[in-house]
Amino acid sequence: MLETYIHNFKVKYEQNAQGGMYYLKNDLDQKEAKIYFDQAKRKKAVNFEDHQDRDYTLSYNTDGTFTLVRRGY
Repeated sequence: MLETYIHNFKVKYEQNAQGGMYYLKNDLDQKEAKIYFDQAKRKKAVNFEDHQDRDYTLSYNTDGTFTLVRRGY
């Protein structure tokens, strides 16, 4: 599993979820991306799709990190 920081949030992700990582990190500004992180923290997980209609789930972990996975590929 790979790890990176996206707008100061530690995110773990598999190689196949790299598109979602780039979307959160580069395509959205910090304020827009923070909405996903806040929802994941509040609801334990949030689903979203990138500009290429690929589906992802961002989930909040008990250690304060997040996990990003690609769905339905």
